[in-house]
Parts: sequence; C-alpha cells; structure tokens
Amino acid sequence: MAVTATPSTTPERAVASPTGAVAVTAGLILLVAVLAVVDITQGTASVGPGQVWRALTGQAEQGDSSVVIASRLPRMVAGILVGVALGAAGAALQAISRNVLAAPDTLAVNAGSYLALTLLVASGATAPLLASSGVAFVGGLAAAAVVLVLAGRSAGTVRLVLAGSALALGLNAITEALLLLYPERTEGLYKWGQGSISQNGFDGVAQMAPVIAAALAGLLLIARRIDALALGDDAARGLGIPVRGTRVTAVVLASLLAAGTVTLAGPIAFVGLCAPALVRPLAGRVRALLRHRTRIPVAGLVGAALVLGSDVLLRAVTSSQTAVTVPTGVITSVVGAVFLVVMAMRTRDGAGAAAPDRLRIPSRTAYVVTVVLLVGVLVGVTITAVLVGDSTFLLGDVANWVRGQSGQAITFVLDTRVPRVLAALLAGAALALSGTLVQSVTRNPLAEPGVLGVSGGAALGAILLVTTAPGSGSWSIAGAAFAGAAVSAVVVFGLAAKGGFQNSRLVLVGFGVSTGTMALISLLIVLTDRFSATKALIWLSGSTYGRSGTDLLPVAGVLVVATVIAVARRKELDLVSLDEDTPRLLGLDLARGRLGFLIVSVLLSATAVAAAGTIGFVGLVAPHAARALVGRRHVRVVPAAMLLGAILVCLADLLGRTVIAPAQLGAGLMTAVVGTPYFVYLLVRSRR
Repeated sequence: MAVTATPSTTPERAVASPTGAVAVTAGLILLVAVLAVVDITQGTASVGPGQVWRALTGQAEQGDSSVVIASRLPRMVAGILVGVALGAAGAALQAISRNVLAAPDTLAVNAGSYLALTLLVASGATAPLLASSGVAFVGGLAAAAVVLVLAGRSAGTVRLVLAGSALALGLNAITEALLLLYPERTEGLYKWGQGSISQNGFDGVAQMAPVIAAALAGLLLIARRIDALALGDDAARGLGIPVRGTRVTAVVLASLLAAGTVTLAGPIAFVGLCAPALVRPLAGRVRALLRHRTRIPVAGLVGAALVLGSDVLLRAVTSSQTAVTVPTGVITSVVGAVFLVVMAMRTRDGAGAAAPDRLRIPSRTAYVVTVVLLVGVLVGVTITAVLVGDSTFLLGDVANWVRGQSGQAITFVLDTRVPRVLAALLAGAALALSGTLVQSVTRNPLAEPGVLGVSGGAALGAILLVTTAPGSGSWSIAGAAFAGAAVSAVVVFGLAAKGGFQNSRLVLVGFGVSTGTMALISLLIVLTDRFSATKALIWLSGSTYGRSGTDLLPVAGVLVVATVIAVARRKELDLVSLDEDTPRLLGLDLARGRLGFLIVSVLLSATAVAAAGTIGFVGLVAPHAARALVGRRHVRVVPAAMLLGAILVCLADLLGRTVIAPAQLGAGLMTAVVGTPYFVYLLVRSRR
C-alpha cells in the first residue's frame, strides 16, 4: 500500500509573541480551574456548592465533608492528572514520530497496559498500586515498541493507525477472553476498562502523582532534543542530537505517563490525540508553543480540560445516577471519533489507490487442486465441529440424528450444536465475500467491513435492539444490524468517495466510525441491566451460542443472492479492481457498479453480524489468502475466499468451544487472536 508521509507538524507562519505563551497558559489554567470547581459540585449526593465550600474550609457536617474529601476531590484531581499525562504523552509521541495521529491509543499503549493489568488480576495475584503501575508500564511500553517497529521509521499516518489498531484489537481480544474466563476475579474490570476517573479516596492519586510528575519532568528535560527531532533525523544528527536515544527515551517516558493513567483511571481514549491537535493551531500564532518545553505542558492542560470537561458535561446532561455508571472514557471516545473523522477529511493522500499486487497466475489444474483441497479441509473441519464439543459423538450418532433415531441426550446436543456450526460456516463465507467486494471496489488491500466501521455499525444496531427488546427475533435483529451497517456505510463511503476512495481517507474515516460505534456500544452495555449486558458481551465476542435454524435464514438468503451476483458480474469486478480509466473506456458505469457492490457487501456484513456477532479480520484475511492461492481473477477468488472464510470461522468456533471446555470463547475472539499476526504480516510485507 502506498501511503504518503505525514506533513510536518511544524507551523511556518508563527508570529513572535513573548506574552502569548503566558496568556495561553493562564487562560488554560483558568479554564481547568473553573471546570474543577464545577466538577466537585456535581455528584450523586445532595452536596451543593455551599456544602462544598464549608467542607473545604472545615465547617461542614461530617457526612458532607466525607463526600467532598473522599470522593469528589480525588475524582477532580484524578481527572487533572489523567488529562495532563495523556496530553503530554500525546504531544511527545507525535513529535518524535512526526505523525499527527500518534497517541497512547493509536500506539496500543493503553491496550497493552490494560492487558497486563488484566493478566495480573486474572492470575489472582495481588499487588500494591505502584507495582500494578509497573506491570501496566511494561505492557504499554512493549505494545508501543511493537507498533513503532511495524510502522517503520518514516511512519505514515495510515500505517501507524493500522498497526496500532490491529495490535490493540488482538490485545483487547485476549483481555476480553480473560474477562469471560475469570468473571469472579475480574468483576467490574470491564467498566473500569472503559476509563473512569471516579476514586475512593486519595490513595491512588497520591501514589500516581509522583510517577506522572517524574515522567513529565523527564520529557521537559529532553524537550530541546525533541524539538530537533521534529525537524528530521538528519537535521537532528547535524545538531549533535542522539536520535535513537532521544526517541527511545521519549517513548519510555510517554508510555510511563500512559501506564500511570491506566493504573489510576483505566484506558481513557483519544485525549492524547485530541489535546496536541488542539494546541497545534495555537502554535501557528504563538511562537513559544513551537518549542516542546512549552507545548508539552500546554497540551497537558488542554488534556485536563478535555477530561474534566467530559466529566462535567456528562453529569450536566444526565441524571447523577446515570453519570455514575457511564465511564468518562466513553465520552472522550465519542468526541475523539468525531475528531478523527474531521482530521481524516483533511488528510492528503497523493498516491491514490494502491497498485495491484503482482501475483502469479496458477494454472487451471493448480486452481482445481487448490479448490478441492479447500473443500476437503472444510468438510473435515465441519465434521469435526459437529462431532467434538462438550460431548463427543461418532458419525453413526450423527446419522441416527439425521434419521430421527438418536437418543434424547444426543438429539438435544446435536439440535444445539449443528446450528452453531452452520452459523459459523455461513458467517465466515459471508464476511469473506463482503471483504472481497469491498477490497475490489475500493482497490484498497486493507479495507474490510470491520476496519471500515461497517461491522461496528451493524453491531451497534443489533446491540441496541438486544438491550432494549430482549425478545426480538432473528429477522428483527438482522434488520437492526443492516440499518446500523447502512448508516455506517453511508457515512464512511460517502466521505471517502469525495477523494476517490483514497487509502488514507477511507481507512481513517472507517477507523473513526468504528471507534465511535464501539464507544456507543460500551455506553449501551454499562447502562443496561446485568443480564442484557452479559448477553451483549457474549454476542459481541462473536459467539454462535444459542443460534437456531431460524437465526440463519437471513444470512443464508443474502449469501446465496450475493454469490450469484458476484459470480455473474465477476468480469465487472475484475475491471473495477484495476483502475479508474479502464472500466470507463469499456463503457462501464463505474459509480453505479461500485454502489451496487457496496450495498451487497453491507448486506452480507450485517446479516453475518446478526447471525454470529462481531467477528473481525475474516473479511481482510480471507480475500488476501485467496488471491495468494489462486490469483486475481474473481471467478477464482470468490469461491476460494468463501471457502477460506468458512474454514477460519468454523475452526475458530470449534477451538473456542473445546480448548478450554467447559468454558467457551467466542469465535470473534479467536479470529482476532489468529488474524492479528496475519494483519501484522501484511503490514510488514507492504513496507518492503
């Protein structure tokens, strides 16, 4: 994939203003102070401004004083600490990577820290807060290092975001698996994992404040070196700056800041991205903000304003009881998703669509042998999935079940197991075909319904129905999923079409929409009752549990129609996937053809999500593997991709049901664990 380098973040029209930095800093301090005052007057207890003031001056009653001292003040201070840490970390990471989208979220630092802490909790080990912070630091630092290595030294915007999001998806899949496997040990960890600044006393704040202060001081000490790095590696070396050492030191300190916030308040998304971005326009007018010794603390103040502002806004527009249940990170994620989409619309990608891969074209005999092998593997996996599970059967048992002559116990098990296997097969084939169509139409090898937010929209629509109307039927859920997917697709493809489906814009807009939908899903889960929340979590993990034959009808019907369309219009798909000019020279209505294929793709993704929950990476991995095996012609790619998708999801479902039996993991979690390494491989290969 060809991706242009991100433009320099250094403004060129800054005007000298000796008092400007002081004015900006003073204004931000005043804003944070106002938000802090408002924040400590909000809460579930009926403690207003008067009681708060008396509590602060030692004149309040014992109950009011306890509320203010033990709850509201620590929450406010935690909000400031978290905001300052994330804003400063984002500013440092963007400077050393020279990428405006570098942040603790996009570098998977938060996901790494969250997984490390979840592992600690799930293992049953207990550790003091500082030790927990150390564990989170190791996890976050390791994740950041992996992402930066994958992205390469000249990290382009899309590559950095994709590497970070892919790794975060894999790490989060493992985290969710641990949450499902150890529900008693990790009780409450899901809500904490969405990022909440609520505190129970000053202990956490008091222990994390020195860590954050030390890391922030370290960044300020190397601020001059970071200034030089922002000019480029060669310029920095010319000034005698140790490039590698400075970059490693900055990443370590930024990871320490992010780990401190994760330990204190959980992973709060997008503050590290938005805060430096909001400072950037100011630097165009105030020269002092070009220097990171000033920019880093100013970004920290903006981060504090964002976190406190989100908390104040949440408590102002909702009831106090609702505000308690909604993590602050959910609000910052929604705001950050919109912000990311806006930034994506301003991103330039002069390379346009990626050049087609140079793939060998296998002979017809080789193609036939490949398809026969894939069919054989599919049959083997399907038979194994039917026979193996919490109870193991023989083929004779299945034959008796088919003839209606099996015993009551075997009949009961196979009546529930066979629909699950069919759901996995159909969903895998549908997602693979959907990914094939999207990648061909957009000519983007990294496009797939999950990455582009279509699956997230489908999941949001389905979860909305599941949590508000628990007795909804399969057709209703499929309709809700399609409505959500359609809205997401209209937003993503509509915005991306403006630039001719450029790689950067399409992927970044899709990533923003995907993030926004996942934040809204988290909001629905934390606001709903415990039973519906558990059902939604299991469904989100891509589980086929409880599926019946009726649930499979929507995806089966759409898959049949879509397969017929794809095969019948295979030559049109070949032309559309080539370039912009060839289809027009041959008289093909390119816009109409694209729209038709995209509608089919959205239908496939929506019905697959309705049948088997959220399953990522299949739409990305299966088409790539199919092209590598059988070449680029869609008459070959379509059946090969569908077979591979069905095999992958059925195998993931089988492993999820059997590896840790009697406990189970969703197929979506297993495909994320398997798909992440392959996605990483694609990124590494595309860098060559």
